[in-house]
Amino acid sequence: MIKCNAIINPIGILFYLFCSTVTGFAQGDWEYLFNGRDLGGWNRVNGTAHYLVMDGAIVGTTVAGSPNSFLATDRVFSDFVLELEFKQEGVSNSGIQFRSLSKPDYREGRVHGYQYEIDPSQRAWTGGIYDEARRGWLYTVDFNPHAKSLYNFGRWNHLRIEAIGNSLRTWLNSVPVAHVIDDLTAEGFIALQVHSIKEPHEAGRHIFWRNIRIRTENLRTSPVDDMFIRNLIPNRLNSEESALGWKLLWDGQSTKGWRGAHLSQFPELGWKIENGKLMVEESGGSEARHGGDIVTEHEYGAFELQLEFKLTKGANSGIKYFVTEEYGNTSGSAIGLEYQILDDEKHPDAKKGAAGNRTLASLYDLIPSDRFVSHRQVPRLMGEWNHVRLIVLPDNTVQHWLNGYKVLEYERGSNLFHALVARSKYANWKNFGLAAKGHILLQDHGNEVHFRSIKIREYN
Repeated sequence: MIKCNAIINPIGILFYLFCSTVTGFAQGDWEYLFNGRDLGGWNRVNGTAHYLVMDGAIVGTTVAGSPNSFLATDRVFSDFVLELEFKQEGVSNSGIQFRSLSKPDYREGRVHGYQYEIDPSQRAWTGGIYDEARRGWLYTVDFNPHAKSLYNFGRWNHLRIEAIGNSLRTWLNSVPVAHVIDDLTAEGFIALQVHSIKEPHEAGRHIFWRNIRIRTENLRTSPVDDMFIRNLIPNRLNSEESALGWKLLWDGQSTKGWRGAHLSQFPELGWKIENGKLMVEESGGSEARHGGDIVTEHEYGAFELQLEFKLTKGANSGIKYFVTEEYGNTSGSAIGLEYQILDDEKHPDAKKGAAGNRTLASLYDLIPSDRFVSHRQVPRLMGEWNHVRLIVLPDNTVQHWLNGYKVLEYERGSNLFHALVARSKYANWKNFGLAAKGHILLQDHGNEVHFRSIKIREYN
C-alpha cells in the first residue's frame, strides 16, 4: 500500500510531500529506508539494545549485559549509495553495517560484514571500514589522517557509503575517508549498530540516525581522489590504483621482474609459485639457504610499497630495500635496510638485538616497531595474511606499516640514523642504507613464508 505524508525537513523549516510504502518513500532516484514514524522494514538482530523512534530519528541506547546489537533492514542490497545523518550523546563506539549477513551456520547467527565505523574516541577512526566478526580492520583512518578531524561529536554528521561492484568507499561530512577494493561479500543488509559496553555506568548512552536514504539505480562512482586505496583482491590492480601510479611488482604467476641476489636469473631451487603465492620453501632455517634471496630487476629511490605475507610457525624472513649488491656476494643474506618479518613468539631472534629491534615490522637491528598504536595493540596475524606498507619519501623519511598501523618512522642519513647504525651489526658496512636507489629484496631465511599482492608506486 502507498501512503502520502507531509514531513518537516529536520535541517530547515520547509515541508516536503512524499509517498511511501511500508518500508520507505521515494524521491527521485533515492528511496528512504526510514519513514520517520516507526521501525517498519527494520528488525533487531543479536543483542538487546533499545531502538525507538523519537522526533523523526531512530534512537539506539546502550544496555548492560548485551553483545553488539544491530537494527537491520529486512531487505538486502548489492550495489548502492547510502546517505544518512547520525549523532551521538555519550561516548560509545558504533557503526553502520552494509553488505552484512546473519546466518545460523556462521557463529550462531552473529552479524558479520562491512562496517562504517563511528568512533568518538581519541583514536578518531570514524569513516574507517571494519569487517565485523570476520577479518577486523580493512581500512584504518591512519591511512587517511586528515579525516580524523571531520567528526563532530554531539552534533549531526553526514555519512555517505558507495558500494559499487568491488569498490567500497566512505565519506564523512562530504570529505572522502576510506576506499577498499574487496570481493568477499556482494550483497547483504544494512544495520545500525549499538555497541556492547564494558561498565554499568556506560548504559543509557544514545546514538541517533535520521534521513536514511539509498540509491540502487543509475549509479555512478565518484571521481578518483589521491587517497590511499586498500585492495584486498590478491595480485589485482584496478584502474583507480593505476591512475594513482601503482604498478604490480609481481604478476602473481611468473618470475618476471625478479632474479636471485647476486645472480642474473631467478633461483632454480628454494622458491615456488603456487595459487597466486610466491613462496620460500622450508630448508630448516639454515643460513646455507638452498634458494637464496630474490631482488627486483629494477632499483627504486623514493617509493611506496605494498604486499601481503603469511608466516608459518616459527618462521623468519624480511623485506629489504636500498639493496645495491655493492658489498659483494656475502655468505648470508644480501645487505640492505630490512623490514623484519618474524614469528615473534616462536623464533629466538625476537629476543636478540636491543629493545625488541628484531621483532616483526621493526627496522632490523636498528629501530623496534611499536606494538601499541592508536590506543590499541597492533595485530600480528600468525598463519594469516598480513598487510605491509613501506614508504620512502623524497626527503628520506621512511615509514613501516603493519595491518593498517604506522609502527615506526625514521629519517635516512639523520644523526640518529648514523648513531643507530654505529651500534648495530651494520657498523662496518660503509654508507649502509644511504644509497640513492636500490633493489627491493625478499629474504630466504630457510623458513616457509608466502608473499602476494606486491605492488609499488614511485615518487618524484
